[in-house]
Amino acid sequence: QVQLVESGGGLVQPGGSLRLSCAASGRTFSSYGMGWFRQAPGKEREFVASVSWSGRSTAYADSVKGRFTISRDNAKNTVYLQMNSLKPEDTAVYYCAAGNTKVVQESEYEYDDWGQGTQVTVSS
Repeated sequence: QVQLVESGGGLVQPGGSLRLSCAASGRTFSSYGMGWFRQAPGKEREFVASVSWSGRSTAYADSVKGRFTISRDNAKNTVYLQMNSLKPEDTAVYYCAAGNTKVVQESEYEYDDWGQGTQVTVSS
């Protein structure tokens, strides 16, 4: 089992940037892929980005490609989501998740453990 704690959310103006962090403990961090998902009010949870165990492979939702970057530091047991050019439609609770494989995964069913979420609000 993996324990995950997100941080870095907050209120930002459109066009601004935020960096989310997710600290992991439990299973060996470099043994699984990681993902970020988000859920806006009244909507289902959706995939945002995923990174493989090594950090060399990544995947993104079309809605965030070119604006968000996922990365990981295996020495610090931490995964990051750098979010640039934020839009009001990016407003959501963002969750990090630990995968059940080493590769990138877009389906939430491929993730076994989830953080508690961090709120991101994009508004002027």
